[in-house]
Amino acid sequence: MAGPLPLGDPAPSDGRLPADLPIDPSVPFSAYLHIPFCRVRCGYCDFNTYTSSELRGARQEDYASTLLAEIDLARRVLGEAGALRPMDTVFFGGGTPTLLPAGDLARMLGAAVSAFGLAEGAEVTVEANPDTVTPEVARTLADAGVTRLSIGMQSAVPHVLAALDRTHDPDNVRTAVAAAKDAGLAVSVDLIYGAPGESLANWEASLDAALELESDHISAYALIIEDGTKLARQIRRGEVPTPDDDLQADMYELADRRLDAAGFEWYEVSNWARSESQRSRHNLAYWRGSDWWGFGPGAHSHVAGLRWWNVKHPAAYAQRLSASDSPAAGTERPDEDARMLERVLLQSRLAEGIAVADLPAGNRPNVAGLIADGLVDARAAVQGRVRLTLRGRLLADAVVRELTD
Repeated sequence: MAGPLPLGDPAPSDGRLPADLPIDPSVPFSAYLHIPFCRVRCGYCDFNTYTSSELRGARQEDYASTLLAEIDLARRVLGEAGALRPMDTVFFGGGTPTLLPAGDLARMLGAAVSAFGLAEGAEVTVEANPDTVTPEVARTLADAGVTRLSIGMQSAVPHVLAALDRTHDPDNVRTAVAAAKDAGLAVSVDLIYGAPGESLANWEASLDAALELESDHISAYALIIEDGTKLARQIRRGEVPTPDDDLQADMYELADRRLDAAGFEWYEVSNWARSESQRSRHNLAYWRGSDWWGFGPGAHSHVAGLRWWNVKHPAAYAQRLSASDSPAAGTERPDEDARMLERVLLQSRLAEGIAVADLPAGNRPNVAGLIADGLVDARAAVQGRVRLTLRGRLLADAVVRELTD
């Protein structure tokens, strides 16, 4: 289960946005719909998700109707603020969105489209567990307007999946991808590397399996041990080893070589696509600081520099909305220094990099040292942009510190 919510100012019960919020109608707008249900809790996961035994007063079958109430709230709030815009991207994340009936996902998408509209060529993504994707599910989603399925493969090696507490059948990844493609959906697969007991050969086998699927997009994330998770407790007790940083670096370099050779280009430190059109436009909206409304328990939103987040538990979320109150638990307006730090942190991870002129003035001279250390591309820097080298991607956090501290 996710950690505590951030500290912030109290959120207004009616959800109203501040009158002085500098809303720019030209900024793209996205919607994130959080589906907080999982069959089992993976040992590494600290997302705001709940198994059936943890719902305590909330019912999975009521969830779609509850979330529709927040969509109505958002339409009113954004309309009053002059901030209504069609959605450029929509993302159903979780949790496991496809634990809900495909018809419920279609109903939520339809309500969001009715409330805000959908920009021409919009990207609509649903995350999916391979065991929950059938041809019927894929067709229902495609007919509803979904354009992209993001499938949680994680690994092709059974003992690695077991170490991550992933319960899906590895063979179902192929059938899920086939069902999505047959329905006309673009496909992304997600991988995790560095699990306890995973060797470089195991990781190579997973890369091979992912490439054989001929997907449009691949995400590869290093396993991070989050406080409060089952895996963190197992490591603390000495039951499993701590992930090896050097091995994870080798795994990343192997992934980059193999994906590049297969025709993929990296566009963000952990993400590769076959072409620019197949990049995750929803995630790019986050990394570039666009506006978005996050629907569902624990979801975060951002509009014109204002941030807010919803109450965590599905029962509390439903209770707020049934009382015609906003589910927001807190809000904040970061100052310019905080916004600068976040901008550098996110944009420096992109292949396009960040403009040197957008860095804090006092840190711009540090770019020369990063070039000398082989962390930043010299040619791009001459053209006015900080762009990470492969070594820089491996040490991205260190680069950010040099650019912001």
